[in-house]
Amino acid sequence: MKRFCSVIIAIVATFATMAQTTVLPYRPGVTTDGVVYYLPQTQLKIYVTATRTTYYPGDFNIYARRFLRLPDVTMEKNTHWKIDRVQILPCGVPDTSKAHIILLKKNTSAPLCILTDDGILLSINAQAEQPKKAVAEIVNSVTTTKVNSRDFLNQEILAAGSELKMAELTAAEIYNIRESRSELTKGEADYMPKDGEQLKLMFQKLDEQENALVQLFKGYTETETKTWEITYLPTADKTKDIFARFSDQTGLVDKDNLSGEPLFITVADKGTVSAGRTELIDKKLEDKVVYYNVPSQAEFEITFLNNSLLKTQMPIAQFGHEEYLTEDLFNRRATCHIWFNPITGNIQKIEDSSVGK
Repeated sequence: MKRFCSVIIAIVATFATMAQTTVLPYRPGVTTDGVVYYLPQTQLKIYVTATRTTYYPGDFNIYARRFLRLPDVTMEKNTHWKIDRVQILPCGVPDTSKAHIILLKKNTSAPLCILTDDGILLSINAQAEQPKKAVAEIVNSVTTTKVNSRDFLNQEILAAGSELKMAELTAAEIYNIRESRSELTKGEADYMPKDGEQLKLMFQKLDEQENALVQLFKGYTETETKTWEITYLPTADKTKDIFARFSDQTGLVDKDNLSGEPLFITVADKGTVSAGRTELIDKKLEDKVVYYNVPSQAEFEITFLNNSLLKTQMPIAQFGHEEYLTEDLFNRRATCHIWFNPITGNIQKIEDSSVGK
Protein backbone atom coordinates (compact mmCIF):
# COMPACT_ATOMS: atom_id res chain seq x y z
CA MET A 1 0.00 0.00 0.00
CA LYS A 2 1.32 3.41 -0.90
CA ARG A 3 2.69 5.43 1.96
CA PHE A 4 1.57 8.99 1.49
CA CYS A 5 2.93 11.45 3.99
CA SER A 6 0.83 14.56 3.60
CA VAL A 7 1.65 17.58 5.75
CA ILE A 8 -1.39 19.89 5.58
CA ILE A 9 -2.95 22.73 7.52
CA ALA A 10 -2.55 21.90 11.18
CA ILE A 11 -5.73 21.80 13.20
CA VAL A 12 -5.49 23.69 16.43
CA ALA A 13 -8.15 24.73 18.89
CA THR A 14 -9.20 27.75 16.83
CA PHE A 15 -8.68 26.00 13.42
CA ALA A 16 -7.06 29.26 12.33
CA THR A 17 -3.29 28.91 12.70
CA MET A 18 -1.16 27.21 10.05
CA ALA A 19 1.84 24.82 10.31
CA GLN A 20 5.35 25.96 9.45
CA THR A 21 7.96 23.57 8.05
CA THR A 22 11.31 23.09 9.80
CA VAL A 23 13.92 20.54 8.73
CA LEU A 24 16.44 19.13 11.20
CA PRO A 25 18.86 16.20 11.23
CA TYR A 26 16.95 13.23 12.60
CA ARG A 27 17.92 12.30 16.15
CA PRO A 28 15.74 9.47 17.49
CA GLY A 29 14.09 10.43 20.76
CA VAL A 30 14.89 14.13 20.36
CA THR A 31 12.94 15.41 17.35
CA THR A 32 9.19 14.91 17.43
CA ASP A 33 5.98 16.13 15.78
CA GLY A 34 7.37 15.88 12.30
CA VAL A 35 7.89 13.71 9.26
CA VAL A 36 11.05 11.63 9.15
CA TYR A 37 12.54 11.05 5.71
CA TYR A 38 15.66 9.34 4.45
CA LEU A 39 17.96 10.07 1.58
CA PRO A 40 18.73 6.95 -0.42
CA GLN A 41 21.95 5.12 -1.04
CA THR A 42 22.34 3.29 -4.34
CA GLN A 43 22.39 -0.48 -4.09
CA LEU A 44 23.17 -2.81 -6.99
CA LYS A 45 21.26 -5.91 -7.97
CA ILE A 46 23.60 -8.16 -9.93
CA TYR A 47 21.92 -10.86 -12.02
CA VAL A 48 23.99 -13.79 -13.27
CA THR A 49 22.37 -16.04 -15.87
CA ALA A 50 24.03 -19.38 -16.61
CA THR A 51 23.19 -22.63 -18.40
CA ARG A 52 23.83 -26.15 -17.17
CA THR A 53 24.35 -28.90 -19.73
CA THR A 54 24.23 -32.45 -18.41
CA TYR A 55 25.04 -35.46 -20.60
CA TYR A 56 23.55 -38.86 -19.80
CA PRO A 57 25.13 -41.87 -21.57
CA GLY A 58 22.94 -44.30 -23.51
CA ASP A 59 22.28 -47.89 -22.45
CA PHE A 60 24.28 -49.21 -25.42
CA ASN A 61 26.99 -46.53 -25.42
CA ILE A 62 29.87 -49.04 -25.24
CA TYR A 63 28.70 -50.46 -28.60
CA ALA A 64 28.32 -47.12 -30.38
CA ARG A 65 31.58 -47.38 -32.30
CA ARG A 66 31.23 -51.08 -33.02
CA PHE A 67 27.74 -51.08 -34.51
CA LEU A 68 27.10 -47.49 -35.64
CA ARG A 69 30.66 -46.20 -36.16
CA LEU A 70 29.98 -43.31 -33.79
CA PRO A 71 33.25 -41.77 -32.58
CA ASP A 72 33.84 -39.93 -29.29
CA VAL A 73 30.76 -41.20 -27.48
CA THR A 74 31.20 -40.35 -23.78
CA MET A 75 30.86 -43.25 -21.39
CA GLU A 76 30.17 -41.28 -18.21
CA LYS A 77 27.59 -38.74 -17.12
CA ASN A 78 28.98 -35.20 -16.96
CA THR A 79 27.71 -31.74 -16.07
CA HIS A 80 28.99 -28.33 -17.10
CA TRP A 81 27.76 -24.82 -16.14
CA LYS A 82 28.56 -21.81 -18.30
CA ILE A 83 27.80 -18.11 -17.66
CA ASP A 84 25.60 -16.64 -20.38
CA ARG A 85 25.43 -13.03 -19.25
CA VAL A 86 25.46 -10.59 -16.34
CA GLN A 87 23.10 -7.66 -15.68
CA ILE A 88 23.32 -4.82 -13.14
CA LEU A 89 20.29 -2.81 -12.02
CA PRO A 90 20.45 -0.02 -9.39
CA CYS A 91 17.87 0.45 -6.66
CA GLY A 92 17.49 2.90 -3.81
CA VAL A 93 17.53 1.86 -0.15
CA PRO A 94 17.29 4.16 2.88
CA ASP A 95 20.61 5.54 4.09
CA THR A 96 20.13 5.56 7.86
CA SER A 97 23.06 7.94 8.24
CA LYS A 98 21.11 10.50 6.20
CA ALA A 99 17.83 10.67 8.09
CA HIS A 100 16.11 14.02 8.58
CA ILE A 101 12.79 15.28 9.90
CA ILE A 102 10.34 17.89 8.68
CA LEU A 103 8.90 19.60 11.78
CA LEU A 104 5.70 21.57 12.01
CA LYS A 105 5.52 25.19 13.21
CA LYS A 106 2.82 27.79 13.27
CA ASN A 107 1.78 30.62 11.00
CA THR A 108 2.68 29.26 7.55
CA SER A 109 1.54 26.53 5.21
CA ALA A 110 3.45 23.26 5.22
CA PRO A 111 4.10 21.23 2.08
CA LEU A 112 2.69 17.93 0.92
CA CYS A 113 5.48 15.36 1.24
CA ILE A 114 5.36 11.94 -0.36
CA LEU A 115 7.72 9.17 0.72
CA THR A 116 8.39 5.67 -0.52
CA ASP A 117 7.17 2.73 1.54
CA ASP A 118 10.53 2.65 3.34
CA GLY A 119 10.76 6.38 3.98
CA ILE A 120 12.75 7.86 1.08
CA LEU A 121 11.64 11.37 0.10
CA LEU A 122 9.92 11.34 -3.31
CA SER A 123 8.37 14.79 -3.68
CA ILE A 124 7.42 18.07 -2.03
CA ASN A 125 4.19 19.85 -2.97
CA ALA A 126 3.67 17.30 -5.74
CA GLN A 127 2.04 13.93 -6.20
CA ALA A 128 4.44 11.08 -6.89
CA GLU A 129 3.81 7.40 -7.54
CA GLN A 130 5.66 4.71 -5.65
CA PRO A 131 8.72 3.78 -7.74
CA LYS A 132 8.44 0.64 -9.82
CA LYS A 133 11.14 -1.93 -9.27
CA ALA A 134 13.40 -2.35 -12.28
CA VAL A 135 13.01 -5.85 -13.68
CA ALA A 136 15.92 -7.81 -15.08
CA GLU A 137 15.50 -10.48 -17.72
CA ILE A 138 15.31 -13.57 -15.52
CA VAL A 139 15.33 -17.04 -17.06
CA ASN A 140 14.57 -20.28 -15.21
CA SER A 141 13.91 -23.21 -17.53
CA VAL A 142 14.82 -26.86 -18.08
CA THR A 143 14.81 -28.67 -21.43
CA THR A 144 15.81 -32.20 -22.38
CA THR A 145 16.33 -34.26 -25.53
CA LYS A 146 15.38 -37.46 -23.71
CA VAL A 147 12.70 -39.76 -25.16
CA ASN A 148 11.61 -43.18 -23.96
CA SER A 149 13.70 -45.14 -26.44
CA ARG A 150 12.54 -48.54 -25.25
CA ASP A 151 9.03 -47.75 -26.49
CA PHE A 152 10.48 -48.07 -30.00
CA LEU A 153 12.11 -51.50 -29.49
CA ASN A 154 10.37 -54.36 -31.31
CA GLN A 155 9.59 -57.74 -29.82
CA GLU A 156 12.70 -59.40 -31.27
CA ILE A 157 15.02 -56.87 -29.64
CA LEU A 158 13.25 -57.09 -26.29
CA ALA A 159 13.47 -60.89 -26.35
CA ALA A 160 17.24 -60.92 -26.98
CA GLY A 161 19.17 -62.81 -24.34
CA SER A 162 21.98 -60.28 -23.79
CA GLU A 163 22.71 -56.57 -23.96
CA LEU A 164 25.17 -57.20 -26.78
CA LYS A 165 22.48 -58.92 -28.85
CA MET A 166 19.97 -56.14 -28.08
CA ALA A 167 22.48 -53.54 -29.24
CA GLU A 168 23.20 -55.47 -32.44
CA LEU A 169 19.50 -55.86 -33.32
CA THR A 170 18.83 -52.20 -32.48
CA ALA A 171 21.61 -51.11 -34.80
CA ALA A 172 20.16 -53.31 -37.54
CA GLU A 173 16.77 -51.64 -37.03
CA ILE A 174 18.40 -48.20 -37.35
CA TYR A 175 19.94 -49.22 -40.70
CA ASN A 176 16.53 -50.51 -41.87
CA ILE A 177 14.95 -47.16 -41.03
CA ARG A 178 17.64 -45.33 -42.98
CA GLU A 179 17.12 -47.62 -45.95
CA SER A 180 13.37 -47.00 -45.87
CA ARG A 181 13.98 -43.25 -45.86
CA SER A 182 16.31 -43.56 -48.82
CA GLU A 183 13.73 -45.56 -50.78
CA LEU A 184 11.05 -42.99 -50.07
CA THR A 185 13.35 -40.20 -51.21
CA LYS A 186 14.05 -42.03 -54.47
CA GLY A 187 10.43 -43.04 -55.00
CA GLU A 188 11.34 -46.74 -54.88
CA ALA A 189 9.40 -47.77 -51.76
CA ASP A 190 6.88 -50.59 -52.05
CA TYR A 191 4.20 -48.39 -50.48
CA MET A 192 4.59 -44.85 -51.72
CA PRO A 193 2.37 -42.15 -50.14
CA LYS A 194 -0.46 -40.69 -52.21
CA ASP A 195 0.45 -37.03 -51.65
CA GLY A 196 3.11 -34.74 -50.24
CA GLU A 197 1.45 -34.45 -46.84
CA GLN A 198 1.53 -38.22 -46.33
CA LEU A 199 5.18 -38.31 -47.45
CA LYS A 200 6.03 -35.61 -44.91
CA LEU A 201 4.34 -37.54 -42.10
CA MET A 202 6.20 -40.72 -43.05
CA PHE A 203 9.54 -38.90 -42.95
CA GLN A 204 8.68 -37.45 -39.52
CA LYS A 205 7.81 -40.90 -38.20
CA LEU A 206 11.04 -42.41 -39.50
CA ASP A 207 13.09 -39.55 -38.00
CA GLU A 208 11.36 -40.03 -34.63
CA GLN A 209 12.10 -43.75 -34.63
CA GLU A 210 15.73 -43.31 -35.65
CA ASN A 211 16.46 -40.57 -33.11
CA ALA A 212 14.93 -42.63 -30.31
CA LEU A 213 16.99 -45.72 -31.15
CA VAL A 214 20.24 -43.79 -31.76
CA GLN A 215 19.80 -42.23 -28.31
CA LEU A 216 20.39 -45.70 -26.82
CA PHE A 217 23.93 -45.43 -28.21
CA LYS A 218 24.68 -41.69 -28.12
CA GLY A 219 22.84 -40.79 -24.93
CA TYR A 220 20.97 -37.53 -24.37
CA THR A 221 21.44 -34.08 -22.86
CA GLU A 222 19.47 -31.96 -20.41
CA THR A 223 19.89 -28.18 -20.19
CA GLU A 224 18.85 -25.84 -17.41
CA THR A 225 19.07 -22.05 -17.59
CA LYS A 226 18.95 -20.20 -14.28
CA THR A 227 19.30 -16.60 -13.07
CA TRP A 228 20.72 -15.70 -9.66
CA GLU A 229 20.35 -12.33 -7.89
CA ILE A 230 23.15 -10.91 -5.74
CA THR A 231 22.87 -7.69 -3.73
CA TYR A 232 25.95 -5.48 -3.68
CA LEU A 233 26.38 -2.12 -1.94
CA PRO A 234 29.27 -0.04 -3.34
CA THR A 235 30.87 2.00 -0.57
CA ALA A 236 34.29 2.89 -2.01
CA ASP A 237 36.63 2.21 -4.90
CA LYS A 238 37.37 -1.50 -5.15
CA THR A 239 39.67 -3.49 -7.40
CA LYS A 240 38.51 -7.05 -8.06
CA ASP A 241 36.25 -7.35 -5.06
CA ILE A 242 34.80 -10.89 -4.85
CA PHE A 243 30.98 -10.76 -4.72
CA ALA A 244 30.28 -14.43 -5.60
CA ARG A 245 31.91 -17.54 -7.03
CA PHE A 246 31.02 -19.73 -9.97
CA SER A 247 31.56 -23.46 -10.34
CA ASP A 248 31.32 -25.31 -13.64
CA GLN A 249 29.80 -28.20 -11.68
CA THR A 250 27.26 -26.46 -9.43
CA GLY A 251 26.79 -22.96 -10.91
CA LEU A 252 26.78 -19.82 -8.75
CA VAL A 253 27.87 -20.30 -5.14
CA ASP A 254 28.54 -18.02 -2.18
CA LYS A 255 31.71 -15.95 -2.25
CA ASP A 256 33.10 -17.98 0.66
CA ASN A 257 32.54 -21.30 -1.13
CA LEU A 258 35.94 -22.23 -2.54
CA SER A 259 34.46 -24.85 -4.88
CA GLY A 260 33.96 -22.04 -7.40
CA GLU A 261 36.19 -19.53 -9.14
CA PRO A 262 35.73 -15.91 -7.98
CA LEU A 263 33.48 -13.43 -9.73
CA PHE A 264 35.08 -9.99 -9.35
CA ILE A 265 33.58 -6.51 -9.40
CA THR A 266 35.76 -3.45 -9.83
CA VAL A 267 34.31 -0.15 -8.62
CA ALA A 268 35.78 3.20 -9.72
CA ASP A 269 34.30 6.49 -8.52
CA LYS A 270 34.75 8.92 -11.43
CA GLY A 271 34.71 11.88 -9.02
CA THR A 272 32.23 13.87 -11.09
CA VAL A 273 31.16 15.69 -7.90
CA SER A 274 32.80 16.17 -4.54
CA ALA A 275 31.97 13.95 -1.58
CA GLY A 276 30.56 14.94 1.80
CA ARG A 277 27.97 17.62 2.53
CA THR A 278 27.78 21.18 1.27
CA GLU A 279 28.34 23.49 4.22
CA LEU A 280 25.52 25.83 5.14
CA ILE A 281 26.19 29.46 4.28
CA ASP A 282 24.43 30.51 7.46
CA LYS A 283 24.31 28.20 10.45
CA LYS A 284 20.92 29.68 11.28
CA LEU A 285 19.58 27.77 8.26
CA GLU A 286 20.35 24.43 9.90
CA ASP A 287 16.71 23.95 10.89
CA LYS A 288 15.28 25.43 7.71
CA VAL A 289 16.53 23.30 4.84
CA VAL A 290 15.61 20.09 3.03
CA TYR A 291 18.54 17.92 2.03
CA TYR A 292 18.96 16.02 -1.21
CA ASN A 293 21.79 14.07 -2.88
CA VAL A 294 24.04 15.04 -5.74
CA PRO A 295 25.37 11.65 -6.95
CA SER A 296 28.73 10.97 -8.53
CA GLN A 297 29.23 8.78 -11.59
CA ALA A 298 30.93 5.44 -10.98
CA GLU A 299 32.20 2.78 -13.34
CA PHE A 300 31.69 -0.94 -12.74
CA GLU A 301 33.31 -3.95 -14.36
CA ILE A 302 32.56 -7.60 -13.68
CA THR A 303 35.20 -10.17 -14.61
CA PHE A 304 35.51 -13.94 -14.45
CA LEU A 305 38.62 -15.97 -15.25
CA ASN A 306 40.26 -12.78 -16.63
CA ASN A 307 37.34 -12.20 -19.02
CA SER A 308 35.25 -9.03 -18.83
CA LEU A 309 31.56 -9.96 -18.62
CA LEU A 310 30.11 -6.47 -18.16
CA LYS A 311 31.28 -2.89 -18.04
CA THR A 312 28.89 -0.05 -17.24
CA GLN A 313 28.63 3.38 -15.63
CA MET A 314 25.88 4.88 -13.45
CA PRO A 315 25.30 7.56 -10.77
CA ILE A 316 25.84 6.44 -7.17
CA ALA A 317 24.32 8.45 -4.31
CA GLN A 318 26.88 7.62 -1.62
CA PHE A 319 29.82 8.70 -3.80
CA GLY A 320 28.45 12.23 -4.12
CA HIS A 321 27.40 14.82 -1.55
CA GLU A 322 24.36 16.37 0.11
CA GLU A 323 22.97 19.71 -1.00
CA TYR A 324 20.07 21.60 0.53
CA LEU A 325 17.00 23.60 -0.39
CA THR A 326 15.90 26.47 1.87
CA GLU A 327 12.35 26.54 3.16
CA ASP A 328 11.66 29.65 1.07
CA LEU A 329 11.73 27.51 -2.07
CA PHE A 330 9.05 25.04 -1.08
CA ASN A 331 7.11 26.95 1.54
CA ARG A 332 5.96 29.85 -0.67
CA ARG A 333 2.25 29.11 -0.65
CA ALA A 334 3.07 25.68 -2.06
CA THR A 335 3.73 27.02 -5.57
CA CYS A 336 7.03 25.20 -5.99
CA HIS A 337 6.79 21.47 -6.83
CA ILE A 338 9.84 19.22 -6.48
CA TRP A 339 10.40 15.58 -7.42
CA PHE A 340 13.38 13.48 -6.26
CA ASN A 341 15.00 10.38 -7.74
CA PRO A 342 14.34 7.43 -5.38
CA ILE A 343 17.53 5.65 -6.46
CA THR A 344 20.04 8.48 -6.15
CA GLY A 345 18.17 11.13 -4.14
CA ASN A 346 18.91 13.93 -6.59
CA ILE A 347 16.35 16.43 -7.87
CA GLN A 348 14.55 15.14 -10.94
CA LYS A 349 12.33 18.11 -11.63
CA ILE A 350 11.31 21.49 -10.18
CA GLU A 351 8.22 23.39 -11.28
CA ASP A 352 6.95 26.77 -10.04
CA SER A 353 3.24 27.07 -10.66
CA SER A 354 3.35 30.81 -9.98
CA VAL A 355 5.47 31.49 -13.07
CA GLY A 356 3.43 33.05 -15.85
CA LYS A 357 0.56 34.10 -13.56
